Amino acid sequence: QVQLVESGGGLVRAGGSLRLSCAASGRTFSSHAMGWFRQAPGKEREFVAAINWSGGTTDYADSVKGRFTISRDHAKNTVYLQMNSLKPEDTAVYYCAADLLYNGPHYYSREVHEYDYWGQGTQVTVSS
Repeated sequence: QVQLVESGGGLVRAGGSLRLSCAASGRTFSSHAMGWFRQAPGKEREFVAAINWSGGTTDYADSVKGRFTISRDHAKNTVYLQMNSLKPEDTAVYYCAADLLYNGPHYYSREVHEYDYWGQGTQVTVSS
């Protein structure tokens, strides 16, 4: 059974940091792009960051650029999201996702519907 399991969420004060992890099991995603998304109460799920299969190409939503860093460890079949300088507006449930489509060596997607596997989410709450 394929699973993506997020961890590392929690409560942090504004300006603080958290590191989210997404561990995959059941299959390897080393040949596939991965992404992080978030969903705040009453809002649609939105793109946060994505990384191509090799880790050499990354992309970020404007709202997190310069503060968040996505990375991956193929040996551990794990993707990370380092979140620094957190703001109250970053409060949301954070989801990692795997995209099974391969569309070139630099491929990744910002679109929710492109992703095939999703984790259960981890809550991040930033207090002011």
